[in-house]
This record gives sequence, structure tokens and C-alpha cells, in this order.
Amino acid sequence: MFDEPLLQQLVWTDYRLAVFLTVSLPLVLLIWAFVQKAEAMQRLLVIYWRVASLLAITVYLAIASLPISFITGFMARLLIPASLWFWVDINDEIEDRPPSPLKWTMTAWRWAVTLYCIIGAIFQAYSLRCAALTTDALVEDFACRVWLEAPWGYKAMFHPNGSPQILGFFAIVGLAVYVICLLYFCFVRLGKQGRSALG
Repeated sequence: MFDEPLLQQLVWTDYRLAVFLTVSLPLVLLIWAFVQKAEAMQRLLVIYWRVASLLAITVYLAIASLPISFITGFMARLLIPASLWFWVDINDEIEDRPPSPLKWTMTAWRWAVTLYCIIGAIFQAYSLRCAALTTDALVEDFACRVWLEAPWGYKAMFHPNGSPQILGFFAIVGLAVYVICLLYFCFVRLGKQGRSALG
């Protein structure tokens, strides 16, 4: 679909955007919302961080070159926009706030990260075939391996002496906890609370 240099450039651009839109900016917004005592925005961002933790799990799965990382990365792109717009009470509270730089930035970020995730999911759908490969085949296939390069670079920076297998094991444990919490929300809390963040 893409030649190798273009694919590599697109994937690295995707990772750079991810760091800005899904890590740096929401962290700034969370601090800003606490300073401004904007409770609805605080709740939304706490929910966002819970859902977006799947991205961190994905990075550690990719460090270990586990094929499931392609599925978790794709699912994160679907769950994040849902978490930002799902809550009726939070949406109403944010909408009712008077105009302010925080409200404008928060709204702009929600739309930006939603568009980023939708476009990214379409782009990453091409790589879902990598989830069906063995680890060895995954590493040998350039179109799959290119998605692992940034996580490997992250490991070299923050876990230079860490074993990829051990990091992958903890990622699998984290994924299991994440799935249990998601299933609990879908089958228990959603029935009780509906689309209200407070219940």
C-alpha cells in the first residue's frame, strides 16, 4: 500500500502526534482543570486517562513484539473518542460553562483527538494483519516492524536494562486487568448508571 520510506515516515508522525495529543496536552489540561476547579472537566480527563492507559499497555506489548499490540492499539483509538463524548452529564456541564480559554482548549482538544483517533484507526487498520503473525514473522515483516520501532526506542530510553519479555509479561497482566474493568463497566455499571459519569 505504501512504499517503505513513506510508511516509516507516516508511522513516526503518528507516534509524535500521539505523544502530543494523547499524553502531553491532556496532562496539561488535567492540571489546568484542577487549578480552575472545573469539576466536570476533571472527571472527564480522569475517565480519559483510565481509558487511554490502553495506549501505555500497547507500548509495552509492542516492546516485547507481541502481535496482540496491534489489536490493543487499534482498540484504544476506538475507545478514546467514545470516552470523551459518551457522558451526557459531563457534556452538559462543559457546554453550560461560560466561555473561557480552558473551555475553548478543552473543546478543541476533544475534537482534535477524536479526529486523530478516527483517522489513525483507518490508517492502522492496514496493520491489523500483523496481529495474526508469529513474533518472528512480525519482526521480519517491515510493514509490521515499523510499528514496533518507536516502542523499542522508548525502551532504550527508559528501560535500557529491562528485559522485553518481562516488560511484556507485565503488559499482559495490565491488559488482563484493563479487560476485566472494561467488562465490569459494560455489564454492571453501564446498566446502573447509563450515560451518567456520576450515576
